[in-house]
Amino acid sequence: MDRTVADPMIGRVLDGRYLVGPRIARGGMATVYEATDRRLDRVCALKIMHSGLGDDAEFAARFVREARSAARLSHPHVVGVFDQGDDDGTVFLAMEYIPGHTLRDVIRKEAPLTPTKALALMDPVLSALATAHQAGLIHRDVKPENVLIADDGRIKVADFGLARAVTADTQHTATGGVLIGTVSYLAPELVVEGRADARCDVYAAGVVIYEMLTGHKPHEGESPIQIAYAHVHEDIPPPSRMVPGIPPYVDALVARATARDRDLRAPDARVLLHQVRRVRAALDQGVPDDPDLTGDLSPTVPVQTRGRDSDRDAPAEPDDFIDYVRDEVPTILTAEQVAVGGRTDQTSVLSGPPRQPPPQRRQPAGKRPPAGQSRQRTRRSRRGPILLAVVLLAAVLAGAAGWWFGAGRYQRTPGVIDLTAAQARAKVQHAGLHFAIAGRAFSETVPAGSVVHTDPNGGERILHDGTVRATISRGPERSEVPTMRGMSLADAKTALAKVHLDLGEVTRKYDARVAKGVVISSDPPPLTERKRGAPVDLVVSKGARPIKVPDFTGKDATEAQKKLGGLGFDVRVSRKHDDTAPAGTVISQDPHGGTAFRGDTITLLVSKGPVMVEVPKVVGMGTEDAKTALEAAGFEVATEHSTLYVGLEYVVGQDPSPGSKAPKGSTVTLSLV
Repeated sequence: MDRTVADPMIGRVLDGRYLVGPRIARGGMATVYEATDRRLDRVCALKIMHSGLGDDAEFAARFVREARSAARLSHPHVVGVFDQGDDDGTVFLAMEYIPGHTLRDVIRKEAPLTPTKALALMDPVLSALATAHQAGLIHRDVKPENVLIADDGRIKVADFGLARAVTADTQHTATGGVLIGTVSYLAPELVVEGRADARCDVYAAGVVIYEMLTGHKPHEGESPIQIAYAHVHEDIPPPSRMVPGIPPYVDALVARATARDRDLRAPDARVLLHQVRRVRAALDQGVPDDPDLTGDLSPTVPVQTRGRDSDRDAPAEPDDFIDYVRDEVPTILTAEQVAVGGRTDQTSVLSGPPRQPPPQRRQPAGKRPPAGQSRQRTRRSRRGPILLAVVLLAAVLAGAAGWWFGAGRYQRTPGVIDLTAAQARAKVQHAGLHFAIAGRAFSETVPAGSVVHTDPNGGERILHDGTVRATISRGPERSEVPTMRGMSLADAKTALAKVHLDLGEVTRKYDARVAKGVVISSDPPPLTERKRGAPVDLVVSKGARPIKVPDFTGKDATEAQKKLGGLGFDVRVSRKHDDTAPAGTVISQDPHGGTAFRGDTITLLVSKGPVMVEVPKVVGMGTEDAKTALEAAGFEVATEHSTLYVGLEYVVGQDPSPGSKAPKGSTVTLSLV
């Protein structure tokens, strides 16, 4: 099916710059198109938010901030973010275009992958995540679809920070909380608490490794809530259970990365990357089993299991039932309830089904208890109503405790973005929370002195009496365009980078006054203020323009001097006699063609005409003597008989006449008698 049919976005030009081309992919929050950046004449990927998201001004502002954070990530395995914009409500992100396929395509076609190949593919992914974690940025949506594999084999991770922009904006409006990211890769604490740290990315990376090794997701169900429930209550099985032959230390690696207790996971992707490389080294050496490595990677503390995962047997004696209720009811009645089908169940689907009361012990048939035991039973039967009351009270107290330690001790963080620090403080304190300023940061969208970011974000959960830490805007960050005229292009790039500006379009033009490769001018001009990352266009000299040299050989020297001088050449003239070239004509020219530059020298050799010699008088001489005299003077001699010729061979006439001047080498004709 043609992906361009009935898509009104295709063919539009966003922000006067990006020409939208064919659709590449469509997801839950955006559609990705191939586009052309008409300013820089390059292909890019344009992620355009769905209209329902872009219409919300608060979301758009948050999206800008998260996109800017992602754009600051500089790593060879992170998809570069070029630009972000809002074209009349159409919120978009311009990114590096990676022609190729995704890790999802590899899993579909090749899984199960060998451990060696799976970890080789994961290595650059973890390297990118490690850089992000070091910069304080959490991906929140690590999955095969966000791992791009270029046609040349490069691996890039996409969509850093975007899940946070969407979730923070929608979390306070969703019933029962929002599940961040794709449900198959959600860490348990993200399901239960709704808050993420670097260990959530570690968990998702572990799930991706499992999926590459087995070809299947670890938890599957008919609905997202069932899958989320499984992540909370069930350990991810070892990959070798589905694909025999996988070494134990690979199983241990997956178990450590996907431990339900976040404290047992690697604290960030840098540590997980180190663990992956240890396992890869063992695989490269062909080690089938390494107990030390397996022991190092295995979770060192067993994860507590509750609800349906509990292995604890219910007590048989009624007296023990109170302890049982006290211990187990809090795991059955939790406050973080989940709305299903428009109603709120009394038992959280994330906490497991309620346990059945333990069965009464029965005496074997035909036996009666001793008298003392009968009395004891009588006393216990009287205590039945009391026990029931205690059980109910314990259940209520446990439920209340579960509510308190689950959701009851939390409240939603008020949204204070764009408020002044004083207004934000008043709003936060009015909500019963503390307010603190965590620092200041530049912002293109939030005025100076107003709140640009809070931790927790607006709509996220916070403990009662907790502290909201706000980052205050310093206003737009501006840099002065440096003076770059006279610099080389490389030095100009360095000067721009020092003030956090980008090199824009480079135009080259001829300039006889500026050396080749040197900056002539910039746009905007020097000392102009521009926002961080703004492009600065440069005009760079191509040196002097070459000029075609016309050839004036054989032509009038005066005309040649005039035209060559008009072209900017320095014309130098020398002259000499020439028997063949008329006086005043160009005998030769250097150079006589090709190209030269303004100010170069053109040399002309101009004819002075032939050398003139006086014709000697030879009338009255004999023919031979006359010839000798004329040839000695440099003339050629020709003879003819006069009308009175009688054979005496005396000269009676000559032409040219004696005493006149004639060109040396010319012919003198003698008349003989």
